[in-house]
Amino acid sequence: MTTRTAARQEHRLSPAQRKAIVAGAIGNTVEWVDWAVYATFAPVFAGQFFPPGNETTALLSTLAVFAVGFVMRPIGGAVLGAYADRRGRKKGLTLTISLMAGASLVIAVCPTYGRIGVLAPLVLLLARLVQGFSAGGEFGSSSAFLIESAARGRRAFAGSWQQVSVGAGALIASLMGTVLNSALSEQQVQSWGWRLAFGVAGLLGLVGLWLRRSVHETGAFTRIAHRPRRNPLVAMFRDHPGAAMRVAGVTIAGTLIYYVWVTYMPTYAHLATGIPLREALLANTLAIVVLLVLLPFGGLLSDRIGRKPTMTAFAAGFLLFSWPAFHFLADNFWSLLLIEVIGMVLIVGYSANCAVIMAEQFPAEVRTTGIGLPYALAVAVFGGTAPYVTTWMNAGGLGHLVWLYVAVAAVIGVGVYATMPETKGKEL
Repeated sequence: MTTRTAARQEHRLSPAQRKAIVAGAIGNTVEWVDWAVYATFAPVFAGQFFPPGNETTALLSTLAVFAVGFVMRPIGGAVLGAYADRRGRKKGLTLTISLMAGASLVIAVCPTYGRIGVLAPLVLLLARLVQGFSAGGEFGSSSAFLIESAARGRRAFAGSWQQVSVGAGALIASLMGTVLNSALSEQQVQSWGWRLAFGVAGLLGLVGLWLRRSVHETGAFTRIAHRPRRNPLVAMFRDHPGAAMRVAGVTIAGTLIYYVWVTYMPTYAHLATGIPLREALLANTLAIVVLLVLLPFGGLLSDRIGRKPTMTAFAAGFLLFSWPAFHFLADNFWSLLLIEVIGMVLIVGYSANCAVIMAEQFPAEVRTTGIGLPYALAVAVFGGTAPYVTTWMNAGGLGHLVWLYVAVAAVIGVGVYATMPETKGKEL
């Protein structure tokens, strides 16, 4: 084999690899619809699960349940990550989507506080804990599956589809919010429209389950499947503590900014400026489309010039953009759309890289656990609390300082990304 032929093979996906990436991305999309629909409809169903009387208190309580769901993500990352490292990526992905979809269906049919009292928020909490557990295992399993299914010179491109699918899930959830708020009256949305959204999300999980059962196991796992191995969790802490800390550090800025921009910006803009929620959701939907279109190109750019420069550009960009973004946020659709789009363009630098960078830190024996647990810990602390913190700041008269909250995360990102080792081309 000539050097030129080998180089072409490194940068070309085979039909089997393309099929695996497509199946993995679609399955991951429907998994994240279930996750994102909660934040999208939180302002709508908040009063259904908590005592009536104070809309802000009900919303904060609903967002607290959203944040508590993140507490389960590290547990899911550890338990389900170890399961996928022992039993395979395919079995891990099948289990995570079953848990996530089942919890969405439970929320869809749960009676309100007015009918069953304190049991309503309790059921909501338990369902969200199950979803958090599932999400904790999902990221590591899906990232490992996609990266291990790719040619070496296209790993960032393949990994970008993990985030394409996450963004597509948020897009579908946002689109459901836009359609339901436009087609139904406010009373209908609050009465049963939000239940329809959770029900659709749960049923989509069945499609994802079918897709995941139809794919083949990755070659990287198959090669180690019969080797005697230690507990993946023990092996990660004992043999790869530096890599685990690096995964957490990579995640801090990315997850906080991602959740503020992609998941919670419509609600924040609605509360802070008074812009109608349907307009804020439409701006968010259009901006997410831009993100999804650009992500694969961001992956290709990372495969060409490296992980460090593209990640550093993301964090430095938000360091400069945070103040003007929140300063000029107003009750105007076009200004909100412009702010959302600029933020999404910058987020490409993180989202196109995060899966591949994390996967490249570990050998196959501990890869899913190594990605899932440190990532989930960082997401629980910095991502899960972002909607609550921004809502609390706005309600407490500190909304003008939200930009500083984002800027501090960006500073941390610049420091981590500029000093981490380059892993482009590393043998897995």
